[in-house]
Amino acid sequence: MPLFSKTSLETLRERIDLIEVLSSHLDLKRSGGSYKACCPFHDEKSPSFIVKRGDSHYHCFGCGAHGDAIAFLMNHLKMSFSDSVEQLAERFGVRIEKIDEKDAPQGPNKKLLRAANEEATHFFSSFLLHTEEGHRALNYLYERGLDLDFVRSFRIGYAPRDTKVFLEAMLKKGHSMDVLAEVALMAQNRMPFFRERIMFPILDAGGQVVGFSGRKIQDSSFGPKYINTSDTPLFKKSKVLFGLHESRKRIAKEKKVIICEGQIDALRLIQEGFNFTVAGQGTAFGQEQANELMHLGVTHIYLALDGDRAGQEAAVKIGHFFQKEGVDVSVALLPEGSDPDTLLRTEGPPSFAKLLEEADDYLTFLVRFYSQGQDLSRPAVKTELVQIISRRIREWNHPLMIHESLRKLAKLTHVPESTIGVDQVTPVDVIIKKTGTLSGESIDPERVLEMDLLRWMLLVGQNMPELVELICYNLKRDHFQSPICRSLFVHILEQFEKGKSCDLLSLTISIDSAEEQLFLSEVLQKKINLAKARTDVEITIKKLLERHWLLKREEIKGKIHSGTCNDEEVLELAKQFDELKRHPPKVIHPESLTIIKKD
Repeated sequence: MPLFSKTSLETLRERIDLIEVLSSHLDLKRSGGSYKACCPFHDEKSPSFIVKRGDSHYHCFGCGAHGDAIAFLMNHLKMSFSDSVEQLAERFGVRIEKIDEKDAPQGPNKKLLRAANEEATHFFSSFLLHTEEGHRALNYLYERGLDLDFVRSFRIGYAPRDTKVFLEAMLKKGHSMDVLAEVALMAQNRMPFFRERIMFPILDAGGQVVGFSGRKIQDSSFGPKYINTSDTPLFKKSKVLFGLHESRKRIAKEKKVIICEGQIDALRLIQEGFNFTVAGQGTAFGQEQANELMHLGVTHIYLALDGDRAGQEAAVKIGHFFQKEGVDVSVALLPEGSDPDTLLRTEGPPSFAKLLEEADDYLTFLVRFYSQGQDLSRPAVKTELVQIISRRIREWNHPLMIHESLRKLAKLTHVPESTIGVDQVTPVDVIIKKTGTLSGESIDPERVLEMDLLRWMLLVGQNMPELVELICYNLKRDHFQSPICRSLFVHILEQFEKGKSCDLLSLTISIDSAEEQLFLSEVLQKKINLAKARTDVEITIKKLLERHWLLKREEIKGKIHSGTCNDEEVLELAKQFDELKRHPPKVIHPESLTIIKKD
């Protein structure tokens, strides 16, 4: 995680035009000296999202959302802190100095890489629309049900058979061979990577092209159906979801998403109104891609993968990523040899909508999948099936979901609950696991609690300021055991007292310690699930209160048994211990939370 210098952050803060940033994402209307828009963080018909010309913060009088440009990108587009800083720096022409890289050679200029991707997108699109060779590919897209406006909107293109045409065009525009290789438009043999393929630009959260997926027209021709940009400084295949930029708003609003395999499947679904659809890179869907969706607060996943064995195996794998985090998964069972695009063309959107409505829940799908070709009347076969599925269930992170899923598995397979250990699972609220830092060192679970709370204060504060005030009302600095977490807690409180509840840039600049600034970046690197914020914040407050209470009791017991106190002091300590015992901690919800305390 890069550490940014204060000087460059100060320069960035001075140059950011918040109106310009917001206008790229919202329909701002001028109203006197201010600009208004319907708030992107809650549903409303009359605009209450306000920003004044020259101000560095926006505010919503409807839901209390408040923050700066970085907070907006992090909350609205779900970008990381460092990505938000770098995108704003690029937009406003600020060279961001990374302290931990002062003496190291500078990496590739991302501005040059983005420019190369943008030029390539323009070339591929023009070639598709304005050449005879491209028109053959365009006709293929028409046959698949995509109309011209949609093709233009998604900037779909075509890579020509003669790769020299592409190379000469890029060099003529001033893009060097080194840059083209760095952005993976050139292969190792110094020839263009994509040839005779329909080109689908892949966008990042800010709508910029970071890579491509190329599909061959003839499925029978040599090579894989899709090839994708290899990993570059801009593009990480393990994190990319095609269509996420276009579907992001509806996904974040409705908390549901359809996952399919191919880009054309995703485009057809989006075109037909299912604009909460994304596609992985074929069946190669990983945990990081699942995390990208969970960061949007998704609570329901529909898997609409191809109706072959590979598609079903992918559904088993992908569904597990989400189920283990408590996200509901439904599996739409497509006919053998079919895919969403085929179903839409042959039977129409209503049939696909019905398919979603009748989709199996994930556990029912698992039983169906592992039962294929099996004789469940044989005890050994049924035993193996139950063991396979129950082992998978026990890998999930939520004990209550494990408990209820094992009960359902027993019902689906007609076996007694006791035989699969239902009674051995205790439904508790939360399990805290060890996690890792950026340096690879393990973090004490107690410190994880403190980091989570700091993260919520920073990222939930924009949409739910009442939760931040709840934290401040219930917790004091001595509730934090980690010195660095305690220090950051104080810094954040100071920002709130100044009315800068989510001014992440000012907070970063205000921190003198390089260690604390790096730690803040680490805290912000992990995103949160807004849908669960209210519950999780209260649970964390309660756990920190309980920890403090237990430590206080142990401290008093230690003094009593130390033998260093006289009778009067022991009596007073015993009273304190009894008082603590009679009043275990609880989260207080006062009617009015207006005072923020530091001590």
